[in-house]
Amino acid sequence: MFGIIRPCRHRLDESLAAAWWAHLCGLCLALRDDHGQVARTATNYDGLVISVLVEAQQESSAKARRKAGPCPLRGMRGTEIANGEGARLAAVVSLVLASAKISDHVADRDGIFAARPVAGVARTLTARWAQRAGRTGADLGFDTAVLLGAVHRQPELEAAAGLGSSVLAVTEPTETATGAAFAHTAVIAGRPHNMRPLREAGRLFGRIVHLLDAVEDLEEDRANGAWNPLLATGIDLAEARRLCDDAVLGVRLALKEADFTDQRLVHALLAHELEQAVRRIFAQADPQAPERPDSPNKHEAPETKGKQRGLIMGCGVAALAFFTCQTCCASEYHDPWTGERKEGWCHRNDCCGDCGCNGCEQCCCQSCCDGCSCDC
Repeated sequence: MFGIIRPCRHRLDESLAAAWWAHLCGLCLALRDDHGQVARTATNYDGLVISVLVEAQQESSAKARRKAGPCPLRGMRGTEIANGEGARLAAVVSLVLASAKISDHVADRDGIFAARPVAGVARTLTARWAQRAGRTGADLGFDTAVLLGAVHRQPELEAAAGLGSSVLAVTEPTETATGAAFAHTAVIAGRPHNMRPLREAGRLFGRIVHLLDAVEDLEEDRANGAWNPLLATGIDLAEARRLCDDAVLGVRLALKEADFTDQRLVHALLAHELEQAVRRIFAQADPQAPERPDSPNKHEAPETKGKQRGLIMGCGVAALAFFTCQTCCASEYHDPWTGERKEGWCHRNDCCGDCGCNGCEQCCCQSCCDGCSCDC
């Protein structure tokens, strides 16, 4: 799973944490139901915000839930999950987002996508996903052309960018796409008057996502000579941080103008957790930031590295690890191709590895909305 909003389990109270999981699982199963089992790999932390926004604008009686069976990510327990048009719209947006991300890796020849057979399969898969997302989007009254148009416009803007160019010209397609997705949640929820503020919130959210992705990839892109918006336009981390901080404030202000029936989870994710994501990613990017003694994977001894494999054998081992739940349930596993040690999916949403605290008794790990008036 990918995405920048990864709430610490200790910062959400029990009801909000349950709601967050309901939307995450709802997104995953909506991808499966509308687009097939493979599409579940497009499940991501940011896409579920679309489902959250739809539900937050609906009356309690309109909130859709259904029972779901056991899943390894839930410790083989059943639960109630978000269901209905909100989850389906989140699936559409996530599928297009994943399609764009894979296409970007293919274009940059990143990792296994440098191999022609893998790149060919990836292109076929992304084209199929875009087509299926378009059909589902049409069922929901959402034209995915704005998302696909943004994806197709991105390479042209990147090619035109140079030192001194505005990085915001590069982030514009992402901003436009996320703004359209956020605005359509108001249509689905029957609150068209919310379209303008939610479009603005989505636009700024897209800016943050794009910039944080660039910050996370900065050193790797620099080392590999890959294109990066920060390197291409010449802005430093301080300026990128200022743009992100301003955008976080803009999201908060835009959400205050929207009309919600229950804004608690929206506020927790798009106010507190979004700000936390900016803080976390820039702290990781800052070479002067002190290393935390309890950071997972800080030391990776050569003897703990697993076996390195070629493309075909690695794919086989990856499939085995996925279907035996090692990639989600194991606390650690070895990358099927590089042998590098990685965390299992369900262990990545952990407080003390991300939020910067030295122990879960500290205040930063308490529920951010306990006693919060949502005016903060």
